[in-house]
Amino acid sequence: MNLPLYIAKRIYSDQGDKRKVSRPAIRIATIGVAIGLAVMIVTVSVVLGFKHTIRDKVVGFGSHIQVHNILNYSGSTPHPICADDSLMKAINRVPGVAHAERFSMAQGILKTDEDFLGIAIKGIAEEYDTTFLSKHLIAGSISSFSAKTSKYNLLVSKMIADKLKLKDGDKIYGYFIDNQDVRTRRFTISGIYQTNMTRFDETLCFTDLHTANKLNGWTDKQATGIEVIAKDFSRLNETADEFVTRINRTGDEEGNSLTSETIYELYPQVFSWLELLDINVWIILILMVCVAGFTMISGLLIIILERTQMIGILKALGARNKAVRHTFLWFSVFIIGQGLLWGNIAGLGIVLLQQHTGFITLDPQTYYVSEAPMELNLPLVALINIATLIICIFVLIAPSYLISHIHPAKSMRYE
Repeated sequence: MNLPLYIAKRIYSDQGDKRKVSRPAIRIATIGVAIGLAVMIVTVSVVLGFKHTIRDKVVGFGSHIQVHNILNYSGSTPHPICADDSLMKAINRVPGVAHAERFSMAQGILKTDEDFLGIAIKGIAEEYDTTFLSKHLIAGSISSFSAKTSKYNLLVSKMIADKLKLKDGDKIYGYFIDNQDVRTRRFTISGIYQTNMTRFDETLCFTDLHTANKLNGWTDKQATGIEVIAKDFSRLNETADEFVTRINRTGDEEGNSLTSETIYELYPQVFSWLELLDINVWIILILMVCVAGFTMISGLLIIILERTQMIGILKALGARNKAVRHTFLWFSVFIIGQGLLWGNIAGLGIVLLQQHTGFITLDPQTYYVSEAPMELNLPLVALINIATLIICIFVLIAPSYLISHIHPAKSMRYE
């Protein structure tokens, strides 16, 4: 039999304990552990949800990897590539590639009778995956896009629609300037999307690839670039290395030299900002563990002082200091365990409630999301529980040595 564990169980389960100080101290220590764990679970869930939500939105606009003309690095004038079937097949054969799709960019101005706005038009073709756009569509519909015909349908953001007072089905003129030549096109607003990503929503519209190519004076085989979706985002760097080996510095059918960039290289500011969130998480985790640890230390010291007479009796009966220390450490484990239980209930409850109701709202202009995104990662929650338990027990080892200074003769007269 493990005597320290047995005694600790009896002390912890003694509901008739009338001590006026130790019981409130136990409750305070339990609450401290519970609050600390709940805050850690919610914090980690919010940061994970926020990072993945923003990442998915950026990827939705720019894919995982982009292949384009290397001359685009040298100036603002766009240089196309020949995105024919042979190049598309070569890209799809690269290990780690799930899907490839062409796109072309054009700059222009949308004008109504009252206002005008500079925009960027992204032309996309039949193979373009519109799942992301469909998810964020709030009005109208997403028309079928084409690389060979122009329907002059335009998918605009809610921000653009609000500025120009547009709704789905409206007609609007677009003006495009190229080498002192102004080209005019009349578009129909087919749908309105909203992602709350200001840097994209304020300018980006979607139309047919054929339309964007004609506005740039390109052929149907040409495009600004090719967007690539990787099979596994966690292995994106490995896939990017394959592109460096197989695609970069090779030529297309028209002799254009190709290069590739990952989403991290295309939008470094966004991902650098997201990485800074990890620092905040570590600060909060350290602070909450400190709160739990200090409440447990104070609770243990109070319990030891109130159990001085019991400690003296145990020593008089032959118990070693080590056995008595283990008794109180086991007692602390029960307190920490109860705190972890209530902390998990509170933390997981808040996360699940937010996921199903979205009761915590945010300013989308500042945070790019209208609700606080929370992502539940059960292995990470289990790791936080284990780490909290181990750290709290570890910090209690030193205070438990107070027991060594309690003498049986003096303690049995202690009241």
